Order: sequence, then C-alpha cells, then structure tokens
Amino acid sequence: MYQIYNVNNSPKSVIECAKYIHSKWGSQENYSYFENAILNSGKTEDSIPQFYVLVNGDEIVGCFGLIINDFVSRHDLYPWFSSLFIEPEHRGNRLSKTMFDYASKVVKSMGYSCMYLTTDHTSFYEKFGWVRIEDAYELSGEATRVYCRAVAHA
Repeated sequence: MYQIYNVNNSPKSVIECAKYIHSKWGSQENYSYFENAILNSGKTEDSIPQFYVLVNGDEIVGCFGLIINDFVSRHDLYPWFSSLFIEPEHRGNRLSKTMFDYASKVVKSMGYSCMYLTTDHTSFYEKFGWVRIEDAYELSGEATRVYCRAVAHA
C-alpha cells in the first residue's frame, strides 16, 4: 500500500529520504545542498519548504517537494511543486495524481489558491489539472514552461 510521508515523519530517516531525493535530482557535487535543504525543511505542514517521499511497503518509490522557488525567474509565484519522481516499475498507477492531490491539500491548508511547477514536458501535467500560464527563465537563461494548478482539485 502506498503512503505519502513528510520526510520529517517518514518511517525512513530524514537522511535516507535526502539521499533518495538527491539520487533522483542531484549531482555528484550537490549532495550537501539537498541534505541541508531537507534537514531544514518544515517539521509540520504549515510552512514551505516541505519534502515528501512515497513509500510502498518498506521501500521509497517516489518523491516530491513544495518549495519557494524552483530556480526560475518568477520569484513572485509560489509555492512550487518540485522534484516529482516515481520509480519506473510503479508508474501507471496514477501515483502522480495522488501526489498532486496530496500537495494541493497541503498548499490549500496554508492558504494558497494555486501551486506552480516548471517543466520541459508537454502533455503530461495537463492530464492532472495543470494549466500552462507562461514561460519563465532558468539560471542558464533558457526559457522553461510554467504551469499552475488550482488547489480546488484537492
């Protein structure tokens, strides 16, 4: 059975969660960045940043985060849904929707009406109520798609 846990309340240690998230989104040079961000994330679901793991049985099989900015130029938009990952063998079970809905409930409880994400993917997020609103710019200067999902979907 799949369960979503805040890394601070997970049956896995926070360090194990940080290592998992870093293994999906980090590089050899930036483990300490991920670890420090996750260790200093909110202990309760009333502030940002938050990091989550998806657990099936005794195994972490996915992750996502809610953060202030996802390294894009639109600092006026937040919170950002980030770092979505589901292990390939668990895909196809609508777990993305489960994670989006969970994040929406958290964001709504914080008083926000929308959450954002940035991606280069097309036609995936739209299936789950995300609407492309514009482009923003990454640190590299490259344009990236910005999507919004109203938390009413929760």
